[in-house]
Order: sequence, then structure tokens, then C-alpha cells
Amino acid sequence: MTFDRHALGFGAGQRAIYASDPWATRGRLHPEAESPTRSDFQRDRDRIVHTTAFRRLKHKTQVFIAADGDHYRTRLTHTIEVAQIARALARALKLDEDLAEGVALVHDFGHTPFGHTGEDALHEVLKPFGGFDHNAQSLRIVTKLERRYAEFDGLNLTWESLEGLVKHNGPLIGPTGECTHGEEVPRPILDYCAMHDLELGSFASMEAQVAAIADDIAYNTHDIDDGLRSGYLTFEMLEEVPFLARLMHDVRQRYPGLEASRFTHEIMRRQITAMVEDVIGYAQQAIGDERPESAEDVRRARRCLATFSAEMAVTDKEIKRLLFSRIYRHPEVMRVRANAASILTDLYHAYMDDPQLMQGHYWVDRIATMPESARARHVGDYLAGMTDNYAINTHRRLFDHTPELR
Repeated sequence: MTFDRHALGFGAGQRAIYASDPWATRGRLHPEAESPTRSDFQRDRDRIVHTTAFRRLKHKTQVFIAADGDHYRTRLTHTIEVAQIARALARALKLDEDLAEGVALVHDFGHTPFGHTGEDALHEVLKPFGGFDHNAQSLRIVTKLERRYAEFDGLNLTWESLEGLVKHNGPLIGPTGECTHGEEVPRPILDYCAMHDLELGSFASMEAQVAAIADDIAYNTHDIDDGLRSGYLTFEMLEEVPFLARLMHDVRQRYPGLEASRFTHEIMRRQITAMVEDVIGYAQQAIGDERPESAEDVRRARRCLATFSAEMAVTDKEIKRLLFSRIYRHPEVMRVRANAASILTDLYHAYMDDPQLMQGHYWVDRIATMPESARARHVGDYLAGMTDNYAINTHRRLFDHTPELR
């Protein structure tokens, strides 16, 4: 049986002239036959959802260790919230929703156990070998480490999905060749671009841009929600941010005497709505100013076209300052962070000394004979793929004492 994908509406929907075209992608590193029922961006999204990396996000920390409570966000629930917001933005701006969703779903694949604490710990031990970057690790996962298909390593995603993954926070290389994020572009990204150029000096598609700002909207909101649940934040502390103070005033005026859990939700839903509407308004104005006539024009634009307005950008910084001072740098959180870092550091040195301890690693029999730099990268890959629970349980099996993370 044959299908006319366009006539049946597979991957269809009215798109703006500057949106990415799912029927005219730049293709995949390894050419594949087209699907008769799905666009290339739909296939990318589906491949992402079916990975082991996606499933592992369920047991990876966002901010609070899972043992602290069942209702805190994990990397998986955060990712789902980001994808929902990205789709809403993509629909409002007439973009390809499947590409926006795919970039949102894959953007945190490279995160380690224990959140940013794990990333910092791995970066420290891997510094002599190029360090660790979660964005570069996400690229390694989808181009090399997922071992599912007979004809290639990774997922063989489209150029547009890979570009969105690598550049969703903007160009990595400036006009004069300087690195725009950190000291230098991570080596895994440069190595991949040497055979499949992702054009690191340009902006990503609008779909990737809405996925990136959706990430900010999601964690700005849910970290406040989780902070209130934990007790590290109070409603009085939220008054430090004028935007949040106004939201709370509006809720109190409309629903006097509302119980705390409902009051929190009413604040959070208003925060998400205000930020989403702000991005839509800014993007519409930026599109009107830049007048892109293709996805390529978006990449060549002078600025990011889907982001916060200047006023909301100030609010964004104020919220982040609040979260850093009241949650991320809270003494109790820092104590747990130090203990989590020690778990990963201990495991790294144990695996470097005896790679045979890495049960189930696909090259475990060959790692011991590799040069130290290659061995370190394999150990980093193995540790980065762990969930919180697996890292804790493995440490308990290998060491006499394991720090408490609660």
C-alpha cells in the first residue's frame, strides 16, 4: 500500500515561510529511505522518545534528589514540561511543532546523575582530557553512544535536529572565530562537525530557539514550585521579585484565603502564561523587523528571534538570582551537592583503576588497553549515563561508606 503523505496530512499544518520544512531537510549523515507515514522531524522525535537515554531521565535529578520526595521534578518531568511549552510556542508562531518538540525532548540527554553537581564533578576529573559538557554529551549520545540500529551508531537524526541540539542557546562561534560559550567549543562537537558541519557560527532554526526559551520558562517556574514545596522558598521571599509580587497580589485579590497549594499553582500558571505570551509578542515583532523569508534567513539573522523582551529578560535575571541565593546555594543543598560529587569522583577513580568494574559496558574488555585519554572518555560516558539510583547503589557495592544524599 502506498500513501501520499501530503494529501493525508502526515506532518502537515500551516507553517510560516521562515519555519523549517519537514519535506526539505538537509538530510541525515547516513541516508535513509523516507517514511510513507511520517515526516523526517516526526521520525526524529519518535527515535528520541524510544531511547534508553530518554528513559534514564526518569531517575536523574533536576534540583532536588528524588529521595527528598515523590513530587519533585526529575529530568524527565522537566523535559516533558519543556516540550509542552515548546509546542505551544511553535504552534503560535506557525513553526514545525515536531522539530521543536524533538529538540526539547533531547536537550538534556547529556546530563549526569545528580544534576549540575554531577556535571561539575565530571568536568573536574576530566579536565586533563578535555573536560565534560552536557550539551556535547547529548550530541555524543545521539550520534554515537545509543547502539540500537543495525546500520549506524546513534540515532541518525536530521541535520536540523542536531543543529537544534547543539546551537539551541545560540551560535557557538562568534564573527571573529571566538567561542561564545565558555573557553572553547567542546571537542566532541568539533569532531562531529568535521564530518557533518552544523555551522556553529550561525543561529539555529526558530524551532530550536523556542525550545531553548521554553527550557528557561519551565525551570524558572517549576524550580519555584519545588522550592516552595521544600521549604527553602517562602511566599515572602517571592516578594523580592516585583513580577512575582504582582502575580501574588492578583491571585490574593481574586481568591482571598486560598489554601497554599492552590495559591502556588495559580501563581505558577500565571507565570508560564505571561512568559509564553511575552516570547510570542517579542518574536512577532522581531520577525516583523528582520522579515525572514526562509529558515536560512533565521539562521543568518543578527539576533535570536524567539526570546524574552527586554522587560521580561530583567524579570528572568531576577528570578534566577532568587533561585541561586535561596535554593541552589542553600547550605543544605550545598551539603548534598558535595556528597553527590564525591560519589561520582570515587566511581571515576575506581573505574579508571579497574575498567572491568564497568559491568555491561559494550567495550569493557578493551578499555583497559586503551590510552588514558580514551579510557577516561569511556569512563565519563559510563558515569554520565547513570541514574541517581544506579550511581548510589554502585557506590555502596564498591565502597565501605556511601554519603547520604538527604
